Amino acid sequence: MTTFATLDDLAAACRALPTGDETAAAAVRARQNQLTKPPGSLGQLEDLVAWLARWQSREMPRLEQVEVLVFAGNHGVVAQGVSPYPPEVTTQMVANFSYGGAAINQLARNAGAALRVVPLDLHRPTRDLSTEPAMDEADFLAAVGTGFASVPAEADLIALGEMGIGNTTPAAALAAAIFGGGGERWAGRGTGLDDAGLARKRAVIDAAMARHAAVLADPLRAAMALGGRELAAILGATLAARMHNIPVLLDGFVCTAAAAPLASAAPGGLDHARVAHCSAEAGHRALVAALGQTPLLDLGMRLGEASGAALAIPILRAALACHTGMATFAEAGVRDRD
Repeated sequence: MTTFATLDDLAAACRALPTGDETAAAAVRARQNQLTKPPGSLGQLEDLVAWLARWQSREMPRLEQVEVLVFAGNHGVVAQGVSPYPPEVTTQMVANFSYGGAAINQLARNAGAALRVVPLDLHRPTRDLSTEPAMDEADFLAAVGTGFASVPAEADLIALGEMGIGNTTPAAALAAAIFGGGGERWAGRGTGLDDAGLARKRAVIDAAMARHAAVLADPLRAAMALGGRELAAILGATLAARMHNIPVLLDGFVCTAAAAPLASAAPGGLDHARVAHCSAEAGHRALVAALGQTPLLDLGMRLGEASGAALAIPILRAALACHTGMATFAEAGVRDRD
């Protein structure tokens, strides 16, 4: 298991990110211009193949080993009434994943992807982020390390997701820390809060912002104070993917917020990651815009579990199938434009 001894070690790793392979991306674009279609007529499908090539460092990308990783954690802040569900549902849903009964089981199978679920000390919730740091340094770094070690170096693509009752609260707090604002801007109804619950959630986020004001300018310290173990693991997995030249699909609001510190820690820190879909959870659209991204899908989903990320995998497969399977003008004997 890869470990980071200190936050400074982690910060240094976040700054020492490999750049993408422009030669591979250029080779894709050159082939696209020879295929039997008007230039650019496949729109984003063409861009996605070039993105895969850049971050796989392959002139002909592949999607043979695709992994869906779902990290699960529990949160002490749930005691503040920020979710209509109790924390034990996290453990119950992890069991449901193992039985094959959840949406992500079906979606990963449909996408031709391997699914792994990684629970992180579900018996030991993080501390209440509105009154004290959610994690200490050792706990945070251990969770980051778990996520980092969960990424197989030989993967062609990973899709990331999460499960954790109450985790839209730390996600909203982390978004507020990185991009400004408070509970009013970032808090949503999560798994179905009523108006009173939403007001409590906003107040909890604002209290957390005030309590941890001294660390909000540091994205990693903010993630430690405001996040959760599954969020930290997503950060670690996203970092590992960059180190291993693996492109990443991010799921919804929680997953995007969890990876956002990497974008804040280094310019282009999330260039190897694409937001797979725009969640219906309040704040996700603004978060995606703040990261300068455009989601691949917008289907009104807010389930989590990497469900939106899994749905985007077949789109990448379709893009790659066109790129590898179409004939060139010369091969098809079709006249190119003058």
